[in-house]
Amino acid sequence: MENIDEATYHDLFNQIIETINSSRFAAFKAVNKHLISLNFEIGKLIVDSQTENNWGKSIVDTLSKDITKIIDGKKGYSPQNLWNMRQFYLEYKDESALQELALEIPWGHNMLVIHKIKDKTEKMFYLKASNEMSWSRSVLLNQIKAKAYERSLLNPKQSNFEKALPIHLSEQANEALKSEYNLDFLGITSPILERQLENKLIENIRDLIMELGYGFCFIGNQYRLKLNEKEYFIDLLFYHRILKCLVAIELKTVEFEPEFAGKMNFYLELLDEQVKTEDDNPTIGIILCPEKDDVAVEYALRTSSKPIGVSEYKLTHNLPEQFKGKIPNKEELIRMLTQAKKL
Repeated sequence: MENIDEATYHDLFNQIIETINSSRFAAFKAVNKHLISLNFEIGKLIVDSQTENNWGKSIVDTLSKDITKIIDGKKGYSPQNLWNMRQFYLEYKDESALQELALEIPWGHNMLVIHKIKDKTEKMFYLKASNEMSWSRSVLLNQIKAKAYERSLLNPKQSNFEKALPIHLSEQANEALKSEYNLDFLGITSPILERQLENKLIENIRDLIMELGYGFCFIGNQYRLKLNEKEYFIDLLFYHRILKCLVAIELKTVEFEPEFAGKMNFYLELLDEQVKTEDDNPTIGIILCPEKDDVAVEYALRTSSKPIGVSEYKLTHNLPEQFKGKIPNKEELIRMLTQAKKL
């Protein structure tokens, strides 16, 4: 039997699997775009016919029955789905930008956005995020419930990606980074130590990956690095399939301090030298804190040569009883923010 180098074979195998998956994904996107366009056109035909012929609601039930006699798939052309197609057309017929984004995500995602979100700008946010981060329908629903759009307004993203990465990669990295992460799934309602928080996240690794977004693959926690005789440990280490780079995450249970960025910069240097492969892009660091001062973060990242993002996390949405009615809720804060922008 021919002597095959195991490492070389492993690289070849991974390249073939990646090529197959990429081809399948491209085929899915093409088919999906065609189906969404078809639903849009059906919705247009229904609306135009109702307008021209002064037809009422019963035409949809009649169409559903007659279509399913000819076309297989009763579920696809049920009265409810035809009504959804009609609504889809009405929602986006005069919104070319929204329509273009809607063509890129599955039908179920589109229906979720239409039924849950009314504001045009907010729709744009979820359509764009679903496409660029390949959110599943359940992840999209979780993001809507967690008010990801509102959180993005109140807490803008902070990183030095633009300075530390090539422009094409910095844009992708910025899309993968969130301004705030919702860790409500941990069920933590009282102060917790960093190691306890880490252990909780490992116990709920599936939920954590869903919250981080598409492309994150877990490598390990307390990942050991060594320099001379001293050891260093990274809280969480991931590989991002889309960015094609390692992602180091450091967990903090106190407000952001400038030295956090210096420590992360040091870890990224070690990872790039000891773990990163030739084909990988530069390693990215994410510092998660319960709160941060935006000005302190900005100054701390100015001197960091490695790509670092700083985000907040929330452990629970339940407000303690003693604070209820005494501080503004999210809706009030968003209204205040919007008013301030107009001034």
